[in-house]
Amino acid sequence: MSGKAEAGPGTVGSGIEVLSARDVPLGGPRAMTVRRTLPQRSRTLIGAWCFADHYGPDDVAESGGMDVAPHPHTGLQTVSWLFEGEIEHRDSLGSHAFVRPGELNLMTGGHGICHSEVSTARTTVLHGVQLWVALPGEHRNAARDFQHHAPGTVHLDGADVRVFLGTLAGETSPVRTFTPLLGAELLLAPGATVTLPVDPAFEHGLLVDRGEVRLAGTLLRPAELGYAAPGPDALALTNESDAPARAVLLGGPPFEEEIVMWWNFIGRTDGEIRRAREDWAVASDRFGEVTGHPGDRLPAPELPTTPMKARRNPRRPPRHH
Repeated sequence: MSGKAEAGPGTVGSGIEVLSARDVPLGGPRAMTVRRTLPQRSRTLIGAWCFADHYGPDDVAESGGMDVAPHPHTGLQTVSWLFEGEIEHRDSLGSHAFVRPGELNLMTGGHGICHSEVSTARTTVLHGVQLWVALPGEHRNAARDFQHHAPGTVHLDGADVRVFLGTLAGETSPVRTFTPLLGAELLLAPGATVTLPVDPAFEHGLLVDRGEVRLAGTLLRPAELGYAAPGPDALALTNESDAPARAVLLGGPPFEEEIVMWWNFIGRTDGEIRRAREDWAVASDRFGEVTGHPGDRLPAPELPTTPMKARRNPRRPPRHH
């Protein structure tokens, strides 16, 4: 998915940082609107998760659906996860796949890859999340890769869990990542409280899709992302709704590297980003080509006139004993 990383405000709850979404047009002339919760001014990453778009449920007869022409990526992995609808994916690795509800598509665009994403004619409602993972410096030029995984459902008392990355509720995803990560869809029964054991070295983010969910005592509403710092070995979630609630839980150890994130590129310096933009503009072999998409490639936007600065999360204050 193509998107420009812009900053937005956040608010602080009781022990949980609440990140509100902002609406962003996506994909060029026939832009659909997404709700973006990462990155923000107050928080660039949660673990290695550096980008979170949440969209739908959209009636594609009104919205036009998703039609994102071939566009490039560097230094990251894209994670596509749907609740409703179907998206056709093509990339310069030669992958031709479909994103369907409950099935993970993960694409690695280290040194360079390009892909297109188009909702299919079978889609009447489009609803899901698009997430990015920053690659650590030693792997940011990794080879192109594409993985698909359809996780099973873990049934807990009060919740159904699908683990698409990492380990949760006794289930481990086989999908390969470059840093430890957690990614899971949670469906909470009406009024249910669930306590999930988690890695205390991880920081976590809970993105609420529907319903109202209380995370460690802080109420999160639809499209809000609640951030929990490392330390707890369990997270308590309560569905305050009288209908099923759905959320996506993300996690990972704090990502300590500074990154430069612009358009669809992640690097470490202004120069890296400018070289990637130039390589895309001149159609170099770095990104390859997408075959089978009928339209033109997305052109790169103009670069900032001033050097882009690397960003990281705010330093955590030392703990006092």
